[in-house]
Amino acid sequence: MSFVKYEAQDLIGVITIDREKALNALNSQVLDDLEGVIDAVDYDAIRCLIITGSGKKSFVAGADIAEMAGDNKAEGEEFAKKGNLLFRKIETLPIPVIAAVNGFALGGGCELSMSCDIRLASENALFGQPETGLGITPGFGGTQRLMRRIPVGKAKEMIYACANIKAEEALKWGLVNAVYPADELMPAALKLAGKIAKNAPIAVRNSKAAMNEGIEVTMDEAIGVECKHFGDCFETADQHEGMAAFLEKRKHEPFQNK
Repeated sequence: MSFVKYEAQDLIGVITIDREKALNALNSQVLDDLEGVIDAVDYDAIRCLIITGSGKKSFVAGADIAEMAGDNKAEGEEFAKKGNLLFRKIETLPIPVIAAVNGFALGGGCELSMSCDIRLASENALFGQPETGLGITPGFGGTQRLMRRIPVGKAKEMIYACANIKAEEALKWGLVNAVYPADELMPAALKLAGKIAKNAPIAVRNSKAAMNEGIEVTMDEAIGVECKHFGDCFETADQHEGMAAFLEKRKHEPFQNK
């Protein structure tokens, strides 16, 4: 049985963590299933991914504590590496990824959402890193990504004090892009994914790569990164069509990803 479902809707792929009775908690099988789905996506055909959780209560309520409770030091580190390698894979996918956060996004769920490019939340979403209350640190990137997504002081407060934040506060701090009523969340995510999918795929991919690479280096180095990705868009069929349509004052033909 797989705990992760995948559905392709035209140019958009929808990945659903499907372990609703356990609030979509991440155990080793869920991580393996998620990686299997991620690896099987046709990235030539799909232009944007959405990751969400089954049901309306939880995006992902965290890692599976029952599975971790008896781990020794080496096993704990290996589990952290497993989650981190997968979330880094998601973060560096060639196409944009939207997290549609429906309900709890705690621990590994908050960390999974932060590995996505964009986060949209339902009104009942709750974000947090409760690990220090369990005697551990965040282990799937929380100590690193949270302070890159929101002010460092607020990130430290959330982690040190296990201070959860509701959707509207997450919006205030910039952790999410928008908040919607629960039944409007997936339509909004699909609408945004559709807008992304209509644009030139090579340009979108190169923009993601330029931003991901540039944020980790000095501005002088980052400008060089941008110039390379900018130049790589030229001589593509989509660049020729997009610019020709602009100059000819017409709507461009559908981009072909080539």
